[in-house]
Amino acid sequence: MERPKQQALAFLLGAVLVGGVVGFSADRVFRRNETSIAAKRAALYDDLELSRAQRSTMDSLLDARNCKYDAIFQPIQPALDSLKLETRGRINALLTAEQRARLDVRRREDDARKDAERQRILAACHR
Repeated sequence: MERPKQQALAFLLGAVLVGGVVGFSADRVFRRNETSIAAKRAALYDDLELSRAQRSTMDSLLDARNCKYDAIFQPIQPALDSLKLETRGRINALLTAEQRARLDVRRREDDARKDAERQRILAACHR
């Protein structure tokens, strides 16, 4: 009598764990756009329950920091870009044509998102 209860409990626990993993994975896939800097900032601000004035000041502080980061990275950016292209080439050589095509789609989406964020940061730097 005790063995079926243990099996049922183990099955239930396994189902909960698998459901949690699948749910977490699906959440990460379907909420890609919420990983932008703006979304992360909004989540932080909401978590801290910042007022409008605090949010505005925090935005200014973080934007100023990003401008300083940009100035620091500017001299080494060509080297970083070269490393990125070299690594992409090596990864492409490893993949099949179908895998490369799927990765290219992801890269274009990521690059577009990063470019949009970079434009926002640059606009903040030239106030």
